[in-house]
Amino acid sequence: MKDFKIYITIAGLLMIGYLVAQYNKPSPVNWQSTLYRNDKIPFGTYILYNQLKQIYPGAQVVNTNKSVYNVFHNDNLQQGNYIIIAKKISLNKFDFDEMLKYIKAGNSVFMSAFEWQGHLADSLKIETCAEYAKRNVSLNFTNSQLKAPNNYVFNRDVANQYFASLDTARATVIGKNYADHCTFSSYKFGKGTLYLCATPAVFTNYSLLTKQGGDYAEKALSYMPGAKYIYWDQYQNGDIPEDISPLRVFFSNPSLQWAYYLSLFSMVVFIIYEVKRRQRIIPVIEPLQNSTLEFVTVVGQVYYEKRNNANIAHKKVLFLLEHIRNHYRLKTNKLDHEFIDTLSKKTGIDSQLATNLVNAINYISVQQQVTDWELINLNKLIEKFYSQSGYNGK
Repeated sequence: MKDFKIYITIAGLLMIGYLVAQYNKPSPVNWQSTLYRNDKIPFGTYILYNQLKQIYPGAQVVNTNKSVYNVFHNDNLQQGNYIIIAKKISLNKFDFDEMLKYIKAGNSVFMSAFEWQGHLADSLKIETCAEYAKRNVSLNFTNSQLKAPNNYVFNRDVANQYFASLDTARATVIGKNYADHCTFSSYKFGKGTLYLCATPAVFTNYSLLTKQGGDYAEKALSYMPGAKYIYWDQYQNGDIPEDISPLRVFFSNPSLQWAYYLSLFSMVVFIIYEVKRRQRIIPVIEPLQNSTLEFVTVVGQVYYEKRNNANIAHKKVLFLLEHIRNHYRLKTNKLDHEFIDTLSKKTGIDSQLATNLVNAINYISVQQQVTDWELINLNKLIEKFYSQSGYNGK
């Protein structure tokens, strides 16, 4: 048992040391492009989402996690700007028609994605490609008031995407790359405008942490007018909140995941080992029952049925005299006045009780028949003797 405890202690210390080392180990950079609003990884949109109130002062940022159709058709959206930044945007005819109604009412919608599908892409004749001729692609605006003296240069292929095809009859090119390919365009519908951007990665944390990246994103979003409400779409990018359980922390980290599995395996092994008892089961021995009361009941029942009062009375007299001889060292062969006086003094009982008791004994001893009343009276006298003498019948 002692050796087993030592092994368990050593294993526990090693486990704690391993977990501490894994916890303090620097996490590798996650370069996955999620575009999620709460992700602080390089290609998340945490910075942009939290800077929207700086770009649009006084505006209220509202998150939407429903489909485009349900948002624009069922929800009573206020006048404002609607922003969708996603890896892929796919709108069917009904989505597109409901969105156009919102735009025509004088609102603005900004979309940026790597991939465009559905009725939106077909209707606006959108096709995208990527620049591979140059590693770091540069961008700029066509508007002379927003155009920078030098192009905005982005690393890690952040700005490689561009629109290879557009509905030139309706589209207005407002941004290009170094190869004069369109990367940012606008479409006028009624009183509002639809803005399409082919480079969603320029709005991520990695880009916005640079001076020119922040300047480009701010100018791009400044095309949309100031509004009281800014709607941020989570549905198109799948950025919908999920229920997070405590175990999610373990499973999201490979090291903690293996530590969790190892702990479970160790616990199972320990339980299986401890199932075997170290000592045989001790049998339960029932204590001996006290049958004295049952015996007395049976004997009493026998005497009661026979109705032999004389036999009972004679035995009670014999027991009493035996008791007097053993405890008070008195001779009981002659029960006279001298005996009564001696009995009263030695036992401390009343002289009258001693007289009544001795008279009853002398009377019962010579009787062949004893009535119920005589037996009861004798029993009362004997019990009273025991009580006054301090013996209490014991």
